[in-house]
Amino acid sequence: MTKRKSGLERKLARWGWYFVIPALLFFSIFAFYPIINAFVMSFHRKNLISMVKPVFVGFTNYITVLQSASFWNSVRATVTFTLGTFIPLTVFSLILAAAITGQKKTARLWQLLFYSPAVLSSAVAALIWFIIFQPTGLANQLVNAMLFRSGVDMRWLSDGKMVQLSTMIDYFWKYVGFFTILFITGLSKIPRGIYEAAIIDGAGRLQTFARITLPLLKPTTILVSIMTMIQCLKTFSTQYLFVQSGAPRAPIDVITLSIYFTAMREYNVGRASVMSILLFIAMLILTIVQFRVSRSDDVTY
Repeated sequence: MTKRKSGLERKLARWGWYFVIPALLFFSIFAFYPIINAFVMSFHRKNLISMVKPVFVGFTNYITVLQSASFWNSVRATVTFTLGTFIPLTVFSLILAAAITGQKKTARLWQLLFYSPAVLSSAVAALIWFIIFQPTGLANQLVNAMLFRSGVDMRWLSDGKMVQLSTMIDYFWKYVGFFTILFITGLSKIPRGIYEAAIIDGAGRLQTFARITLPLLKPTTILVSIMTMIQCLKTFSTQYLFVQSGAPRAPIDVITLSIYFTAMREYNVGRASVMSILLFIAMLILTIVQFRVSRSDDVTY
């Protein structure tokens, strides 16, 4: 009986691998191969539209990129955008999740309303906000109405600092609902009995949130923070559309946008590959650090 069972288990495991292997091959071709190819090309000089074979140049591309002022401007733009978007996204999505969870009758409606922008493509979201940020758009009208004035252009798409803020607002609007849903899922896993016991003991809302919700929500918070950080670091569509529409490139020239221009406009595949590898390493290190800092993410109720 044991031999027959073990034979059946081996057969089921073998068939499991038969079904998994195509997916693994597909994932390897479209995920691992580009990473390996980018790493190899970072050590070569290659023109994108030239038929000449790549020439091995060692660490020349790395040295050139690290000495480039445009690369460090891209690092500054990426860090500015990430910090300006990552913190509000994480904080406000948690606050919205807590507020929506407390609404018994209209919770589903609020979830739908906040999540709907996440369904849009980044290009459509950027186009919507590009129209809003026009001199005669809704953004200027709203700010002027709040300040009891009229006809003042905030230069959302022409001033360096304002165009940075514009990309952050666009990104926040698009993704805050998505991360709110993740927090709501995490909140739904916390047993209601814990809150009832806290209320009986005389705990207020702030005490309950600080002493119960936040500690028990730690795994979800880690997940959301990592996903938000990665999402911010690899932003591209918003900046690209704004630049193509006439916004200044330098203030919002994030690394992904710089990679695109280096490869597709300057045809320098080697240097673009170097920036891709450096961005990948930065994202990997930050993810590992976040996991190490929050190592004890197991929560017991």
